[in-house]
Amino acid sequence: MINHQLALVKREIWEHRSIYMTPAVIASIVTLGVLAMLAFASGFAAELDVAIFGAQNLAGEPERKAVLTGFFLGTSWVFLVALMILTVFYSLDSLYAERKDKSILFWRSLPITDAETVISKLLTAIFVLPIATVAGIIVTHLINLIVLSVWVSMKGGDGGMLVWGSVALLDNWLAAFIIVVASGIWMSPFIGWFLLVSAYTKRSPLLMAFMPLIVIGLLEGIVLRSHVFAENVLGRGDGIPLFRKANIEQFFEDEQWRIGENATSLLTHIDVVQFVTTPATWAGIVVCGLLCTGAIYVRRFRDES
Repeated sequence: MINHQLALVKREIWEHRSIYMTPAVIASIVTLGVLAMLAFASGFAAELDVAIFGAQNLAGEPERKAVLTGFFLGTSWVFLVALMILTVFYSLDSLYAERKDKSILFWRSLPITDAETVISKLLTAIFVLPIATVAGIIVTHLINLIVLSVWVSMKGGDGGMLVWGSVALLDNWLAAFIIVVASGIWMSPFIGWFLLVSAYTKRSPLLMAFMPLIVIGLLEGIVLRSHVFAENVLGRGDGIPLFRKANIEQFFEDEQWRIGENATSLLTHIDVVQFVTTPATWAGIVVCGLLCTGAIYVRRFRDES
């Protein structure tokens, strides 16, 4: 079964080039954006000299670390938005496309069960897509750090100290990995729902996936005058129990830096234990399992001949 899953996941990567092309495109856009920003900033030579001198002689390592962390966050959020969109379209297209082009008839001739096929697509959506996204983030960070250090050196600054000497690479990358994987697990009920719709619908999977969710939310508000469905289902993304209570506006305040170097670490704001032990996390996994079971049943007994 493990060998089958590995082969099926490889198949998903081969058939869906967007899995690795999307992070590559986003990385190129972000890098070009950073280059454009540096080119624009180069026009303010006097201000740059003051800023580089201040960072090199007046600012401490916690301050430089916080600035570089902010730079990392600014160049990473685009990947997270792209991951969300890519996950939706991949999940809705994964089972629908094989019925549309009749390739399902070929795959059914192989010794592969419907359960293995659906599970491979679920694993791809929850784990492979986030891993590809993190890889894109890491490559983008390294390229941008090289560009930034060269640019600082050209302006007379010490690129080794100002950039590489203060950057928290492992902290940022591990935080990014935890966030994207945890987000995939937290939003797994939606992925399960998208797979079920993809296995069942005959046309317009995007419309068929979101229309029932929107209609139920509207009817609940109009008829029952309540928002339980909207808050617990449509608003699930806002309630991920992964982060400790913190005011993001205080992240770059001097008092935060004086507390200690860990105050500017992204990992200190992430609570994996809280995420794993929250009942809502496991409830979402159970709902995802039920929806994927429905997708397996639909794929197994749907007549595609």
